[in-house]
Amino acid sequence: MFIALLALAGGTISVAADSSRSKGAEAEGGNPVAPVSGSAEPTAEAASPEPSADSGSPEPSADAGSAEPTADAGPAEPGSPEPTKESDSAEPTAVTGSSSSDALPVGDLPGWTQVFAEDFTEGDVPLGGFPGPIYGTRWSENYKDGWPDTAAQQQPKGQRTSGYYPSKVLSVHDGVLDMYLHSENGVAMGAAPSPIVGGATQRPWNSLVYGRISVRFKADALPGFKLAWLLWPDSKQWPQDGEIDFPEGDLSKVIYAAVHGLDASGTHVIEVLRPNAAFTSWHTATTEWSPGKIEFFLDGKSIGVVTSPVPDKPMHYILQTEACLTGCPAPETSGHVYVDWVGIWTKS
Repeated sequence: MFIALLALAGGTISVAADSSRSKGAEAEGGNPVAPVSGSAEPTAEAASPEPSADSGSPEPSADAGSAEPTADAGPAEPGSPEPTKESDSAEPTAVTGSSSSDALPVGDLPGWTQVFAEDFTEGDVPLGGFPGPIYGTRWSENYKDGWPDTAAQQQPKGQRTSGYYPSKVLSVHDGVLDMYLHSENGVAMGAAPSPIVGGATQRPWNSLVYGRISVRFKADALPGFKLAWLLWPDSKQWPQDGEIDFPEGDLSKVIYAAVHGLDASGTHVIEVLRPNAAFTSWHTATTEWSPGKIEFFLDGKSIGVVTSPVPDKPMHYILQTEACLTGCPAPETSGHVYVDWVGIWTKS
């Protein structure tokens, strides 16, 4: 039995972890099921994190604190019926991005060497075309249409209520990456693209040990859809090799940050920081991951420092955007997450 304790002063949740169990590969042909986030949904009375799984991670239980799984790319595995359109039109609306004062920082910063910079200004890409020729050397859609997301991996094939459908979600226009979140035929659709760093040709697309990730974004208030933009261990050994999430949260609620790992006793610890900000305004979320220290910034202001647990193994970055973790969105719920820019730096 997993036991979770919420420390009111520090925002720490501790979960006794059983690392002896592992989830077998779900992918056809034995392809591994890939990683995703597992942070607790922070509420005033939250006592346990959202359960989920990943290959190589503990098998989830109803009250466990397992990592939210994501799927590894490969042949599409549409476990749900082929969706038919029930939602509002995906026709994009014009987006006003950040002001010049909130522009993507280009170049090295004190203590950090820039390895990736994207502001989505090189051209538009229609729905179904991302990354395409314009962005294909710098982005991967990561998971193909029909691949199960965190919640779907807990459900039988053919009965899944959510999944990754990048061809129905991702486009570029007005200088932003547009994630059109909606449902079709009872399936809530998300996506989890990843930046490609250093010419990587396969997963992990952007492996690093210590780094600075900065992303400018805003979203519509969409109950049942969630962000968990995260650094996940290349090893897929969770929670022992850690996890770092920011921004995270249900899009109808507030942004939070989370760090996962094991303490000296082998207990799974989740450190949660809450800046009390909504997703519906433009924000810049920055994670600075250094030896022995992780500091989170929202709009240039520190929201807190975590010194334990701090991962020290290679990790990679995923813009994981999905649904149905604490309840599925209503069928008519639809809207957008906009990514204005993404920057990645390594520790100098």
